[in-house]
Amino acid sequence: MLKAELLETVVSGENSGVEFKRDDIRPEQLAKEIVAFANVQGGRILLGVEDNGRFSGLQRADTQEWVLNVFRDKVHPQIIPFYEEIQVEQDVRVAVVTIAAGISKPYVLRHNNREEVYIRMGDRSELASREQQLRLFEIGGLLHVEVLPVPGTSLSDIDISRLDYYLRTIIRDPEIPNSDVEWRERLLGLGLMAEDGMGNTVCSIAGLICFGIHPRRFLRQAGLRVMAFAGDDKEYRALLDVILDAPLVGRWQVTGTGQNQLVDEGLIEKFSSAIKPFVTQEASEIDENMRREKIWYYPREAIRETVINALVHRDWTRSVDIEVTSYSDRLEVISPGKLQNSMTIAKMVAGQRSPRNTLIMEILRDYGYVDARGMGVRTKVIPLMREHNNTDPGFEATEDYLKTTLHRKKIDG
Repeated sequence: MLKAELLETVVSGENSGVEFKRDDIRPEQLAKEIVAFANVQGGRILLGVEDNGRFSGLQRADTQEWVLNVFRDKVHPQIIPFYEEIQVEQDVRVAVVTIAAGISKPYVLRHNNREEVYIRMGDRSELASREQQLRLFEIGGLLHVEVLPVPGTSLSDIDISRLDYYLRTIIRDPEIPNSDVEWRERLLGLGLMAEDGMGNTVCSIAGLICFGIHPRRFLRQAGLRVMAFAGDDKEYRALLDVILDAPLVGRWQVTGTGQNQLVDEGLIEKFSSAIKPFVTQEASEIDENMRREKIWYYPREAIRETVINALVHRDWTRSVDIEVTSYSDRLEVISPGKLQNSMTIAKMVAGQRSPRNTLIMEILRDYGYVDARGMGVRTKVIPLMREHNNTDPGFEATEDYLKTTLHRKKIDG
């Protein structure tokens, strides 16, 4: 960092990526700031700067060694910082400690035989809540939320007929369970049930989401909220505002002729039926078969792929619904949670794969809902939209959601 950049940073004040500290703070105080930055997007700690931006300078003769000892003794897992000192005035030096966003989250402060998790919130470092810690464990690959138990559920909340079809017909399992005991044992092995720590075998999130009878009864965020508005913004009165509740996969059966027949729609089919009137238009002319052709404002496969991506990659620690909203000029799909791991929009568009809920994704892939390569955005959504109306889908990623926007094709007449 150059002196001019340092001065500009100090003038801007403390924020989500900058913290001012004297160098006479206790080791655990410095470690708290290090952990908070590493658990979010990284940042810089300026040692020798007062809270009001005044340069007090470094007082220690061995500041670098002291800082590295704090990293070694107080921060876990280990982080390697970038340390530099800048001469501000003739007798005034400031240390700049740069911490990158960590890849082994959550990082903890170890002090007094305790481990504490901090995150950066604006210009403050705060203890992470239980929910925030869950997300950090998930981002760090130490926790797979989809296999967590759902309290209050049991085998009776799983649609065994859907599971029977999945095992027997989709993945061709040679041994189908014949009793409740066998079903529980098999589903525990598949990750579709879990032990709740109190001696009960309950549904896992993945089991309830994919094969549950009424998933929203126990997991309020399990459905899809589908809305439609006549204009280009949310209005007081919606043309449609429903919350769909169903397992992800449909219930199928094999008929006497050996054909696979859909008996009960899953969430994806129910969504397709609900949204269709708002993303299609009947042609003005009748074709040779005395029918009016359906004209689609968006490619069907682009809609399907975008919604399935939201279902597969959403953050299940967030207790809000996926929202699909039709406007007069666009279709928006909002999936709760930030992009998983180190994924970015640029990486996603380039075709990089980093699934959050691998079990759910594999089940939908078995049914053919998910592209076998897992590159639907790059291989389907983007090229289909360009072919359809020469537009690119829009992507907006925040700490709370990923929003995908498909732009509507203008239909003459």
